[in-house]
Amino acid sequence: MCGTCGCSDDDNAVILTDPEGGEATLLRRGSLLGAAPLHGIAHDHSHDHSYDHSHDHSHSHDLVAPHDHSRDHTTHTAHVHQDDDSLHVHGTGNKVIDLEIAVMDKNNRLADSNREWFEGRRVLALNLVSSPGAGKTTLLERTIQMLGSTLPISVIEGDQMTSNDARRIKAAGARALQINTGAGCHLEADMVAKAVAQLDPQAGSILMIENVGNLVCPAMFDLGERMKVAIISTTEGEDKPLKYPHMFRAAEIILINKMDLASFVEFDEKTCMANIQKINPKARIFAVSAKSGMGMENWIEFLRQESDALGTRRVLARH
Repeated sequence: MCGTCGCSDDDNAVILTDPEGGEATLLRRGSLLGAAPLHGIAHDHSHDHSYDHSHDHSHSHDLVAPHDHSRDHTTHTAHVHQDDDSLHVHGTGNKVIDLEIAVMDKNNRLADSNREWFEGRRVLALNLVSSPGAGKTTLLERTIQMLGSTLPISVIEGDQMTSNDARRIKAAGARALQINTGAGCHLEADMVAKAVAQLDPQAGSILMIENVGNLVCPAMFDLGERMKVAIISTTEGEDKPLKYPHMFRAAEIILINKMDLASFVEFDEKTCMANIQKINPKARIFAVSAKSGMGMENWIEFLRQESDALGTRRVLARH
């Protein structure tokens, strides 16, 4: 899927527009590196290529198109290596294409476009990130039940496979779309843009983006959200923020979930909070149990305040 995190996506990425009926929209076919190492970076042809491209036959430069030529091209020999900072591909004349810069630049431009759209419609977009099993979906279900009657919520669900979470969200009372990333380990701005075009969140509403369960790559990919919300659970231990500092530094809000299990797993809340503050002193922390409802009112009040700050309720009042 990207040269930045090293994940590969040999499967298609799709939006499940109808999780019950199985209707799907193709987002992306194959992998970025697997499809075409030297030609796979999407571009609009408004600039020159930075590598030698001297052969005179025509072929597609599309991101998803296979790069399958009938003749052998020594000019397209490529060697891939990774250093501490980024992934590089060496092509003709030993010129280097920095895939990290290309991928991230494209993603960031699309994220900025998403952000402008959200701000224009006063949509509070939040990017929920966590390890698998931390309780993101349960948190969303409880949030919808507590807030959905007064403030509309829609959800983009990100998983590698299945539409289970989207079904749960719809059953809780919110509109939802499922993105299946195949082997991809995170959502990207183009995926969110296409999902938003189909979901069309109401002006003045909240959009929750439940990212793929992973505390590494989603830290690097801006989706256009107002802020990242990191969720950890008491069953994961107090040192999670120290193990994944980039994510907890990137998140403005951190929820410690499954507090109802804290005593059973000997979880030390004060130690966990101290570890969070060591990594991110500005983070706002909520200790909750999405299952029992403990502490959830503080989270709900935060969402109301953020919505008011965006003027969402004023927009809703006009509609």
